[in-house]
Amino acid sequence: MAFIQKCSALLILVAFALGLLLLPQQSISNSSRLPSAAEPQSANDVPAFHNEAPTGALPATMSPDNFSDPLAQNAYALAAHVKKVLYQEPCYCHCDRSQGHESLLDCFVSKHGAGCGICVREDLYSYEQTRKGKTPAQIRAGIIQGEWQSVDVSKYQTPPAATK
Repeated sequence: MAFIQKCSALLILVAFALGLLLLPQQSISNSSRLPSAAEPQSANDVPAFHNEAPTGALPATMSPDNFSDPLAQNAYALAAHVKKVLYQEPCYCHCDRSQGHESLLDCFVSKHGAGCGICVREDLYSYEQTRKGKTPAQIRAGIIQGEWQSVDVSKYQTPPAATK
C-alpha cells in the first residue's frame, strides 16, 4: 500500500513539474507571433504611432547610400518620400518597446529598418497605399489588419533608380 502511495505522489509531482515547464513556453510562443490579416490586433496591442501629421520638421531618413542591399536602399529611398505618413504609422516589430521608437518613421531615421523585414514591408505598404491616395489613417487601419504582410518585396530588389 505504501508503494502505491509513493508512486501516486511521484506521478502527481512529475505531472505538476511538466505542467510548469509547458505553461511558460505557450506564453512565449503566442506573444512572439506576428499579427496576421485574419487576426486584427486589439487597441492594446497596437504599437506606438502619432494620430496626426507632425507640426514641425521631421528628422531625415538615413541615406540609401548607407546600405548595399537593394531592398534596404529602396526602403530608405521610399521612406524619405512618405515621412509624414510613416510618422503616423505603428511598427509591428514592436521596436517601440525594445528601442523606444514612437512610430514607423523612427525605423528609417536609424539603421533599424534595414535589418527588419517587418519595418521594410510596412514602409513599402505605406508607400504603395499613399500612391493609391489612401490617408495615413486608412494606411494605419490596413497595417493593423496585417495587410502589410502581402507586400511583394521582390519588385523592390533592383537598385532604387529602377523603382522611382
